[in-house]
Amino acid sequence: MDEKLARKLQQVGEHFNLPGPFFNYEEIHTGNVNHTYRADYIRDDGTGMARIKSYLVQRVNTYAFRDPVGLMDNIDKVTEYIHQKRPGQTCLHFHHTADRKTYLFEGDEFWRICNYVPSVTYDSCDDLEIVRSAAEAFGDFQMILSEFDASQLSYTIPDFHNTRKRYETLIADAQKDELGRVASVKEELDYLLSVQDIACRLTNMLDRGELPLRVTHNDTKINNVLFDEETGRALVVIDLDTVMPGLVAHDFGDAVRFAANFTEEDSEDTSKTGVDLNVFWAFADGFLSQTANMLTENEIDTLALSGFVLACELATRFLDDYIVGDKYFKVKKDHHNVIRTRCQIALAKDMLKKLDAMDAIVHGCAEKYRRKNG
Repeated sequence: MDEKLARKLQQVGEHFNLPGPFFNYEEIHTGNVNHTYRADYIRDDGTGMARIKSYLVQRVNTYAFRDPVGLMDNIDKVTEYIHQKRPGQTCLHFHHTADRKTYLFEGDEFWRICNYVPSVTYDSCDDLEIVRSAAEAFGDFQMILSEFDASQLSYTIPDFHNTRKRYETLIADAQKDELGRVASVKEELDYLLSVQDIACRLTNMLDRGELPLRVTHNDTKINNVLFDEETGRALVVIDLDTVMPGLVAHDFGDAVRFAANFTEEDSEDTSKTGVDLNVFWAFADGFLSQTANMLTENEIDTLALSGFVLACELATRFLDDYIVGDKYFKVKKDHHNVIRTRCQIALAKDMLKKLDAMDAIVHGCAEKYRRKNG
Protein backbone atom coordinates (compact mmCIF):
# COMPACT_ATOMS: atom_id res chain seq x y z
CA MET A 1 0.00 0.00 0.00
CA ASP A 2 1.21 3.51 -0.85
CA GLU A 3 1.03 5.15 2.59
CA LYS A 4 1.05 8.68 1.17
CA LEU A 5 -1.88 7.91 -1.12
CA ALA A 6 -3.72 6.09 1.68
CA ARG A 7 -3.40 9.18 3.90
CA LYS A 8 -4.67 11.38 1.08
CA LEU A 9 -7.71 9.19 0.48
CA GLN A 10 -8.42 9.18 4.21
CA GLN A 11 -8.21 12.99 4.32
CA VAL A 12 -10.59 13.26 1.35
CA GLY A 13 -13.01 10.91 3.12
CA GLU A 14 -12.94 13.12 6.19
CA HIS A 15 -14.06 16.11 4.11
CA PHE A 16 -17.06 14.06 2.97
CA ASN A 17 -17.80 12.91 6.53
CA LEU A 18 -17.48 9.21 5.75
CA PRO A 19 -18.18 7.29 8.99
CA GLY A 20 -15.94 4.61 10.44
CA PRO A 21 -12.16 4.33 10.35
CA PHE A 22 -10.41 4.10 6.98
CA PHE A 23 -9.24 0.53 6.42
CA ASN A 24 -7.82 0.00 2.94
CA TYR A 25 -7.96 1.07 -0.69
CA GLU A 26 -7.56 -0.44 -4.15
CA GLU A 27 -6.92 1.45 -7.37
CA ILE A 28 -9.40 0.65 -10.14
CA HIS A 29 -7.52 0.59 -13.43
CA THR A 30 -10.32 1.42 -15.84
CA GLY A 31 -10.79 4.56 -17.88
CA ASN A 32 -8.25 6.72 -19.65
CA VAL A 33 -8.84 10.02 -17.85
CA ASN A 34 -9.58 10.04 -14.10
CA HIS A 35 -7.87 8.25 -11.20
CA THR A 36 -10.32 5.95 -9.40
CA TYR A 37 -10.07 4.11 -6.08
CA ARG A 38 -12.27 1.86 -3.99
CA ALA A 39 -11.89 3.04 -0.41
CA ASP A 40 -12.88 0.60 2.36
CA TYR A 41 -14.08 1.69 5.79
CA ILE A 42 -14.86 -0.34 8.90
CA ARG A 43 -18.46 0.04 10.05
CA ASP A 44 -20.51 -1.36 12.91
CA ASP A 45 -23.32 -3.43 11.41
CA GLY A 46 -25.62 -2.57 14.32
CA THR A 47 -24.96 -5.75 16.27
CA GLY A 48 -21.47 -4.91 17.40
CA MET A 49 -19.89 -6.80 14.52
CA ALA A 50 -17.57 -5.05 12.09
CA ARG A 51 -18.23 -5.00 8.37
CA ILE A 52 -16.60 -3.30 5.41
CA LYS A 53 -18.35 -0.41 3.68
CA SER A 54 -16.81 0.66 0.37
CA TYR A 55 -16.96 3.94 -1.52
CA LEU A 56 -15.76 5.02 -4.95
CA VAL A 57 -13.28 7.88 -4.69
CA GLN A 58 -12.12 9.73 -7.80
CA ARG A 59 -9.59 12.42 -8.57
CA VAL A 60 -10.94 14.16 -11.65
CA ASN A 61 -8.57 15.12 -14.45
CA THR A 62 -9.01 18.89 -14.59
CA TYR A 63 -6.95 19.14 -17.78
CA ALA A 64 -9.54 17.00 -19.54
CA PHE A 65 -12.48 18.57 -17.68
CA ARG A 66 -11.81 22.30 -17.50
CA ASP A 67 -15.11 23.02 -15.72
CA PRO A 68 -15.30 20.30 -13.04
CA VAL A 69 -17.81 22.28 -10.96
CA GLY A 70 -20.17 22.49 -13.94
CA LEU A 71 -19.55 18.80 -14.56
CA MET A 72 -20.67 17.92 -11.05
CA ASP A 73 -23.69 20.21 -11.37
CA ASN A 74 -24.77 18.24 -14.47
CA ILE A 75 -24.24 14.93 -12.72
CA ASP A 76 -26.15 16.06 -9.64
CA LYS A 77 -29.16 17.17 -11.72
CA VAL A 78 -29.24 13.99 -13.78
CA THR A 79 -28.77 11.53 -10.91
CA GLU A 80 -31.39 13.27 -8.77
CA TYR A 81 -33.83 13.22 -11.69
CA ILE A 82 -33.22 9.50 -12.29
CA HIS A 83 -33.65 8.77 -8.58
CA GLN A 84 -36.98 10.61 -8.56
CA LYS A 85 -38.21 8.84 -11.70
CA ARG A 86 -37.02 5.38 -10.59
CA PRO A 87 -36.77 5.47 -6.77
CA GLY A 88 -36.23 1.71 -6.44
CA GLN A 89 -33.60 1.46 -9.15
CA THR A 90 -29.87 1.25 -8.48
CA CYS A 91 -28.55 4.75 -9.02
CA LEU A 92 -25.33 6.65 -8.50
CA HIS A 93 -25.31 8.84 -5.40
CA PHE A 94 -22.62 11.44 -4.76
CA HIS A 95 -21.73 12.35 -1.20
CA HIS A 96 -21.61 15.92 0.11
CA THR A 97 -19.02 17.85 2.07
CA ALA A 98 -19.89 19.82 5.19
CA ASP A 99 -20.73 22.83 3.01
CA ARG A 100 -23.08 20.67 0.88
CA LYS A 101 -20.87 20.40 -2.19
CA THR A 102 -20.56 17.17 -4.16
CA TYR A 103 -16.85 17.80 -4.66
CA LEU A 104 -13.67 18.85 -2.89
CA PHE A 105 -11.41 21.29 -4.72
CA GLU A 106 -7.99 21.48 -3.05
CA GLY A 107 -5.26 23.29 -4.95
CA ASP A 108 -5.21 21.65 -8.36
CA GLU A 109 -6.90 18.44 -7.16
CA PHE A 110 -10.62 17.87 -7.61
CA TRP A 111 -12.12 14.97 -5.66
CA ARG A 112 -15.54 13.36 -5.42
CA ILE A 113 -17.04 10.30 -3.73
CA CYS A 114 -20.01 8.17 -4.72
CA ASN A 115 -21.59 4.91 -3.65
CA TYR A 116 -19.73 1.74 -4.56
CA VAL A 117 -21.91 -0.82 -6.37
CA PRO A 118 -20.61 -4.42 -6.09
CA SER A 119 -20.62 -5.61 -9.68
CA VAL A 120 -18.60 -6.72 -12.65
CA THR A 121 -17.70 -4.85 -15.82
CA TYR A 122 -16.60 -5.99 -19.25
CA ASP A 123 -13.93 -4.23 -21.28
CA SER A 124 -14.89 -6.47 -24.19
CA CYS A 125 -17.42 -9.25 -24.44
CA ASP A 126 -18.28 -12.01 -26.90
CA ASP A 127 -21.52 -12.79 -25.07
CA LEU A 128 -24.26 -11.22 -27.20
CA GLU A 129 -26.69 -11.24 -24.28
CA ILE A 130 -24.30 -9.05 -22.27
CA VAL A 131 -23.94 -6.71 -25.24
CA ARG A 132 -27.70 -6.54 -25.65
CA SER A 133 -28.20 -5.94 -21.92
CA ALA A 134 -25.71 -3.07 -21.98
CA ALA A 135 -27.52 -1.61 -24.98
CA GLU A 136 -30.82 -1.83 -23.13
CA ALA A 137 -29.23 0.02 -20.20
CA PHE A 138 -28.01 2.84 -22.43
CA GLY A 139 -31.36 2.93 -24.24
CA ASP A 140 -33.19 3.04 -20.91
CA PHE A 141 -30.89 5.88 -19.83
CA GLN A 142 -32.11 7.78 -22.90
CA MET A 143 -35.73 6.96 -22.13
CA ILE A 144 -35.57 8.02 -18.47
CA LEU A 145 -34.14 11.38 -19.52
CA SER A 146 -36.26 11.87 -22.65
CA GLU A 147 -38.41 14.48 -20.88
CA PHE A 148 -35.49 16.15 -19.09
CA ASP A 149 -34.81 19.63 -20.49
CA ALA A 150 -31.32 19.32 -21.95
CA SER A 151 -30.90 23.10 -21.81
CA GLN A 152 -30.54 22.78 -18.01
CA LEU A 153 -27.15 21.14 -18.54
CA SER A 154 -23.94 22.94 -19.35
CA TYR A 155 -21.41 21.87 -21.97
CA THR A 156 -18.65 20.75 -19.63
CA ILE A 157 -16.43 20.01 -22.63
CA PRO A 158 -17.37 22.56 -25.30
CA ASP A 159 -17.72 21.02 -28.77
CA PHE A 160 -17.08 17.54 -27.34
CA HIS A 161 -18.76 15.80 -30.28
CA ASN A 162 -18.43 18.65 -32.73
CA THR A 163 -16.57 16.61 -35.31
CA ARG A 164 -15.83 19.64 -37.45
CA LYS A 165 -14.16 21.38 -34.51
CA ARG A 166 -12.16 18.24 -33.74
CA TYR A 167 -10.87 18.30 -37.30
CA GLU A 168 -10.09 22.01 -37.10
CA THR A 169 -8.09 21.44 -33.90
CA LEU A 170 -6.18 18.54 -35.45
CA ILE A 171 -5.35 20.56 -38.57
CA ALA A 172 -4.21 23.58 -36.55
CA ASP A 173 -2.01 21.51 -34.22
CA ALA A 174 -0.56 19.58 -37.15
CA GLN A 175 0.38 22.84 -38.85
CA LYS A 176 2.11 24.08 -35.68
CA ASP A 177 3.83 20.71 -35.13
CA GLU A 178 5.55 22.07 -32.03
CA LEU A 179 7.04 18.69 -31.09
CA GLY A 180 8.02 17.64 -34.61
CA ARG A 181 5.80 14.57 -34.59
CA VAL A 182 3.64 15.10 -37.68
CA ALA A 183 6.01 13.56 -40.23
CA SER A 184 5.73 10.17 -38.53
CA VAL A 185 1.91 10.15 -38.76
CA LYS A 186 1.38 11.66 -42.23
CA GLU A 187 -0.43 8.56 -43.54
CA GLU A 188 -2.94 8.63 -40.68
CA LEU A 189 -3.45 12.37 -41.03
CA ASP A 190 -4.00 12.10 -44.80
CA TYR A 191 -6.68 9.42 -44.40
CA LEU A 192 -8.62 11.36 -41.79
CA LEU A 193 -8.60 14.45 -43.97
CA SER A 194 -9.78 12.42 -46.97
CA VAL A 195 -13.02 11.41 -45.18
CA GLN A 196 -13.62 14.70 -43.40
CA ASP A 197 -16.86 15.52 -45.21
CA ILE A 198 -18.67 12.28 -44.39
CA ALA A 199 -17.26 12.27 -40.85
CA CYS A 200 -18.79 15.71 -40.25
CA ARG A 201 -22.25 14.79 -41.54
CA LEU A 202 -23.90 14.54 -38.11
CA THR A 203 -22.51 17.90 -37.05
CA ASN A 204 -23.82 19.46 -40.25
CA MET A 205 -27.28 17.95 -39.73
CA LEU A 206 -27.39 19.33 -36.17
CA ASP A 207 -26.41 22.78 -37.42
CA ARG A 208 -29.26 22.63 -39.96
CA GLY A 209 -31.77 21.70 -37.23
CA GLU A 210 -32.37 18.22 -38.66
CA LEU A 211 -31.53 16.38 -35.42
CA PRO A 212 -32.81 17.16 -31.89
CA LEU A 213 -30.55 17.78 -28.92
CA ARG A 214 -31.14 15.34 -26.08
CA VAL A 215 -29.48 14.49 -22.77
CA THR A 216 -26.72 12.12 -23.82
CA HIS A 217 -24.12 10.07 -21.97
CA ASN A 218 -21.31 10.64 -24.49
CA ASP A 219 -19.10 7.76 -23.30
CA THR A 220 -21.19 4.66 -23.98
CA LYS A 221 -18.55 1.96 -23.74
CA ILE A 222 -19.77 -1.35 -22.34
CA ASN A 223 -17.40 -0.97 -19.38
CA ASN A 224 -19.51 2.00 -18.31
CA VAL A 225 -22.33 -0.37 -17.41
CA LEU A 226 -22.18 -2.31 -14.13
CA PHE A 227 -23.54 -5.87 -14.21
CA ASP A 228 -24.74 -8.21 -11.49
CA GLU A 229 -22.07 -10.88 -11.22
CA GLU A 230 -24.55 -13.73 -10.68
CA THR A 231 -27.44 -12.86 -12.99
CA GLY A 232 -25.59 -10.90 -15.68
CA ARG A 233 -28.27 -8.22 -15.45
CA ALA A 234 -27.28 -4.63 -16.13
CA LEU A 235 -27.47 -2.65 -12.88
CA VAL A 236 -26.61 0.96 -13.67
CA VAL A 237 -24.92 3.19 -16.22
CA ILE A 238 -21.85 4.91 -14.72
CA ASP A 239 -19.18 7.48 -15.64
CA LEU A 240 -21.45 10.47 -16.13
CA ASP A 241 -18.65 13.02 -16.60
CA THR A 242 -19.66 13.76 -20.16
CA VAL A 243 -23.43 13.90 -19.65
CA MET A 244 -24.59 16.99 -21.50
CA PRO A 245 -26.75 17.98 -24.48
CA GLY A 246 -25.93 15.91 -27.55
CA LEU A 247 -27.14 13.59 -30.29
CA VAL A 248 -28.50 10.08 -29.78
CA ALA A 249 -26.32 9.00 -32.70
CA HIS A 250 -23.21 9.99 -30.76
CA ASP A 251 -24.15 7.62 -27.93
CA PHE A 252 -25.05 4.81 -30.31
CA GLY A 253 -21.99 5.31 -32.50
CA ASP A 254 -19.52 5.41 -29.64
CA ALA A 255 -21.01 2.24 -28.19
CA VAL A 256 -20.78 0.18 -31.38
CA ARG A 257 -17.36 1.63 -32.15
CA PHE A 258 -16.18 0.15 -28.87
CA ALA A 259 -18.27 -3.01 -28.51
CA ALA A 260 -18.47 -4.26 -32.10
CA ASN A 261 -14.77 -3.99 -32.91
CA PHE A 262 -13.10 -7.37 -33.38
CA THR A 263 -10.07 -6.03 -31.49
CA GLU A 264 -9.28 -3.81 -28.52
CA GLU A 265 -9.18 -0.11 -29.36
CA ASP A 266 -5.40 -0.05 -28.91
CA SER A 267 -4.64 -3.25 -30.82
CA GLU A 268 -1.37 -3.11 -32.73
CA ASP A 269 -2.57 -5.77 -35.20
CA THR A 270 -5.04 -3.76 -37.25
CA SER A 271 -5.37 -6.55 -39.82
CA LYS A 272 -7.97 -8.05 -37.46
CA THR A 273 -9.74 -4.77 -36.71
CA GLY A 274 -13.28 -4.37 -38.03
CA VAL A 275 -16.95 -4.33 -37.11
CA ASP A 276 -18.53 -7.59 -35.95
CA LEU A 277 -22.05 -7.45 -37.41
CA ASN A 278 -23.36 -9.95 -34.86
CA VAL A 279 -22.32 -7.66 -32.01
CA PHE A 280 -23.62 -4.66 -33.94
CA TRP A 281 -26.98 -6.39 -34.28
CA ALA A 282 -27.11 -7.27 -30.57
CA PHE A 283 -26.42 -3.68 -29.56
CA ALA A 284 -28.85 -2.19 -32.09
CA ASP A 285 -31.57 -4.61 -31.00
CA GLY A 286 -31.13 -3.84 -27.31
CA PHE A 287 -30.86 -0.08 -27.77
CA LEU A 288 -33.84 0.21 -30.09
CA SER A 289 -35.96 -2.02 -27.88
CA GLN A 290 -36.00 0.95 -25.50
CA THR A 291 -35.82 3.91 -27.88
CA ALA A 292 -37.48 3.04 -31.21
CA ASN A 293 -40.70 4.88 -30.41
CA MET A 294 -39.04 8.07 -29.18
CA LEU A 295 -36.53 8.55 -32.00
CA THR A 296 -37.23 10.63 -35.10
CA GLU A 297 -36.76 9.20 -38.59
CA ASN A 298 -33.62 11.30 -39.07
CA GLU A 299 -32.18 9.96 -35.83
CA ILE A 300 -32.75 6.36 -36.90
CA ASP A 301 -31.29 7.13 -40.33
CA THR A 302 -28.03 8.32 -38.74
CA LEU A 303 -27.42 5.40 -36.37
CA ALA A 304 -25.51 3.17 -38.81
CA LEU A 305 -23.30 6.02 -40.01
CA SER A 306 -22.63 7.10 -36.44
CA GLY A 307 -20.17 4.28 -35.82
CA PHE A 308 -17.97 5.47 -38.67
CA VAL A 309 -18.31 9.09 -37.54
CA LEU A 310 -17.27 8.29 -33.97
CA ALA A 311 -14.34 6.13 -35.08
CA CYS A 312 -13.04 9.01 -37.21
CA GLU A 313 -13.69 11.57 -34.48
CA LEU A 314 -11.85 9.54 -31.87
CA ALA A 315 -9.01 8.95 -34.30
CA THR A 316 -8.63 12.73 -34.70
CA ARG A 317 -8.54 13.08 -30.90
CA PHE A 318 -5.94 10.35 -30.40
CA LEU A 319 -3.81 11.72 -33.23
CA ASP A 320 -4.07 15.30 -32.01
CA ASP A 321 -3.16 14.25 -28.48
CA TYR A 322 -0.05 12.53 -29.81
CA ILE A 323 0.93 15.59 -31.83
CA VAL A 324 0.66 17.93 -28.81
CA GLY A 325 2.43 15.61 -26.37
CA ASP A 326 -0.04 13.06 -24.96
CA LYS A 327 -1.73 15.45 -22.55
CA TYR A 328 -5.32 14.17 -22.48
CA PHE A 329 -5.36 10.38 -22.68
CA LYS A 330 -3.32 8.27 -20.29
CA VAL A 331 -0.62 6.44 -22.26
CA LYS A 332 0.92 3.16 -21.15
CA LYS A 333 3.60 2.71 -23.81
CA ASP A 334 5.49 4.60 -26.49
CA HIS A 335 3.32 5.89 -29.33
CA HIS A 336 0.20 4.62 -27.56
CA ASN A 337 -1.97 7.33 -29.09
CA VAL A 338 -0.65 6.54 -32.57
CA ILE A 339 -1.53 2.86 -32.06
CA ARG A 340 -5.02 3.91 -30.96
CA THR A 341 -5.34 6.17 -34.01
CA ARG A 342 -4.42 3.39 -36.43
CA CYS A 343 -6.91 1.03 -34.85
CA GLN A 344 -9.76 3.55 -35.14
CA ILE A 345 -8.89 4.25 -38.76
CA ALA A 346 -8.92 0.53 -39.58
CA LEU A 347 -12.32 0.25 -37.90
CA ALA A 348 -13.67 3.28 -39.77
CA LYS A 349 -12.61 1.79 -43.10
CA ASP A 350 -14.39 -1.48 -42.36
CA MET A 351 -17.53 0.29 -41.15
CA LEU A 352 -17.71 2.28 -44.37
CA LYS A 353 -17.62 -0.97 -46.35
CA LYS A 354 -20.41 -2.48 -44.24
CA LEU A 355 -22.54 0.67 -43.96
CA ASP A 356 -25.48 -0.70 -45.98
CA ALA A 357 -25.63 -3.87 -43.89
CA MET A 358 -25.54 -1.90 -40.63
CA ASP A 359 -28.27 0.42 -41.88
CA ALA A 360 -30.49 -2.55 -42.75
CA ILE A 361 -29.99 -3.96 -39.23
CA VAL A 362 -30.90 -0.63 -37.59
CA HIS A 363 -34.06 -0.14 -39.64
CA GLY A 364 -35.11 -3.75 -39.16
CA CYS A 365 -34.80 -3.46 -35.37
CA ALA A 366 -36.58 -0.11 -35.31
CA GLU A 367 -39.51 -1.41 -37.34
CA LYS A 368 -39.78 -4.53 -35.15
CA TYR A 369 -40.03 -2.58 -31.90
CA ARG A 370 -42.30 0.08 -33.32
CA ARG A 371 -44.75 -2.66 -34.32
CA LYS A 372 -44.33 -4.45 -31.00
CA ASN A 373 -44.73 -1.34 -28.86
CA GLY A 374 -47.59 -0.02 -30.94
